[in-house]
Amino acid sequence: MNVKICGITTLDDALAAVEAGGDMLGFNFYPPSPRYIEPAACTLMVAALRARGASTTMVGVFVNMPPGRVAAILDECGLDLAQLSGDEPPSDLMMLGERAFKGIRPGDAAEAVALAARYVVRIAPPVLLVDASAGAGQFGGTGQIGDWDAAAAAAVHPILLAGGLRPENVAAAIAAVKPWGVDVASGVESSPGRKDAAKMRAFVRAARFG
Repeated sequence: MNVKICGITTLDDALAAVEAGGDMLGFNFYPPSPRYIEPAACTLMVAALRARGASTTMVGVFVNMPPGRVAAILDECGLDLAQLSGDEPPSDLMMLGERAFKGIRPGDAAEAVALAARYVVRIAPPVLLVDASAGAGQFGGTGQIGDWDAAAAAAVHPILLAGGLRPENVAAAIAAVKPWGVDVASGVESSPGRKDAAKMRAFVRAARFG
């Protein structure tokens, strides 16, 4: 089971996430988020991780940012992938090609199927992130548990499952949805934007071993 630990804001948290067994680290470039990180700070962090031999996949999280700027930040920071978590059209994904996948927030199974049909353009996994449905202007990171039936409808594709996951519920979520991987942010934090090393270790263990 692949594990993405998202909303990394410090090098100490990034190192602890890698040590815990995280396969992917997420860096949030959406300014209203409590997990926002400046591109310059991310660049230094990713360089430090690579210098320590980290082979972890580095993911930038973007909300309604022009694809040209997304590509520039990927290059500047040395990131592997972009996660588009706003209201971006499929054309933004097409412009970024294999460098990007879409975050969706379906309200039910039918909407999940429709959104997957619209946004699955990437070949390599993950092809989607499925998050909890939220109100207008909410783009993830709320801690709200998603609709696992809706996520399961999209999981015919290799998806990352997000939305209110914690060490206590991630095994049940995996059993219900059967995703390619899981994504966690608030569920392994001591406070918004600051990770808890013990919670990250517990989350990875639960995701992989139940």
